[in-house]
Amino acid sequence: MAKADIPLSLYVHVPWCVRKCPYCDFNSHAVRDEIPQQQYVDALIDDLKVEAKISGERPIHSIFIGGGTPSLFTADAYVTLLAAVKDQFEIEPGAEITLEANPGTFERERFQGYRDAGINRLSIGIQSFNNSSLSALGRVHNADEAIAAAEAARTIFDRINLDLMHGLPSQTADMSRLDLQQALALKPDQISWYQLTLEPNTEFAARPPRLPVEESLWQIQDEGQTLLEGEGYRQYEISAFAKPGGEGRHNINYWRFGDYIGIGAGAHGKLTRWDGGEIEIIRRHKQRQPKGYMQPQSRLAGEEPIAAADRAFEFMLNALRLTDGFSTELFAQRTGLKLETISRQLDIALSKGLLELDSGQVKPTYEGRLFLNDLLELFLD
Repeated sequence: MAKADIPLSLYVHVPWCVRKCPYCDFNSHAVRDEIPQQQYVDALIDDLKVEAKISGERPIHSIFIGGGTPSLFTADAYVTLLAAVKDQFEIEPGAEITLEANPGTFERERFQGYRDAGINRLSIGIQSFNNSSLSALGRVHNADEAIAAAEAARTIFDRINLDLMHGLPSQTADMSRLDLQQALALKPDQISWYQLTLEPNTEFAARPPRLPVEESLWQIQDEGQTLLEGEGYRQYEISAFAKPGGEGRHNINYWRFGDYIGIGAGAHGKLTRWDGGEIEIIRRHKQRQPKGYMQPQSRLAGEEPIAAADRAFEFMLNALRLTDGFSTELFAQRTGLKLETISRQLDIALSKGLLELDSGQVKPTYEGRLFLNDLLELFLD
């Protein structure tokens, strides 16, 4: 296996947002004073230079700028940052370069500048088109702003993704269907549609809202999938539906256990290193607090190898999110393990009807996707 066999992506984390949403467990920090944009971009570039030295001579397959709310930064910030990326790396022709944005008017006015900076895909955090749901989620935009942002993005960017949530406080199946119908009317290339969960260390975990009962959640999920697929959106990943060619290439690299550099406060990375015929897989993560991250001496928070005994589960945790699963050859390439190391678990999953194996391709069945946690548990031992 050569280094070129494993694509290398770049993740950039911008940790600030206007307001911390009550469901959010990401490393995000509400803006209290002026954002130190220039200082932070300088820190990102310094971080990038360090990562370039240890990542090997591979081109960048995709770039994803997430947060937080990256659209709080100006277009000039991304001109500077992407120029630095080009200085340190070759970027694959036609590489996907995504920016996450919120639908507020302030951010929308910057869309053309982002496109001119080299960003070719926008991912808009809409979550709902229902104003009462948006209020319950603590979002700072309303439904009209969400529609206007998506319409503007559609005319400016090559591809767009809309983030939507379901299973929201007091949400009915009809409300969820209306959200999806509005999203479909905006003709995005991809719709990321995922269920609200109560994550630890969030406001919702401390003070849980009233969520739909399980029967209603099943109805929402079933009707939503039928609607999306009926409009030509294929479920290629557990919570992502796309038109042909509209799939998010950056996230696919994650799910296929590819490599990625993570720069920014709290960013994580995964790198494969070669030592003779053996591989070593390393995870690196950065200081979570923006102030600490901007100090070079404290930027790297940790680096740990993924033990060979843990690689099969780590691989499955990612690859089984994909509707098409993975090839047996890919498993060996990305983990350095022989397929025989998981043959017992595969046999059990096949016998339970959670996986199917066809011509060297391992796929989760419909039941396997519905009960993904049960499927993954088989690979823990």
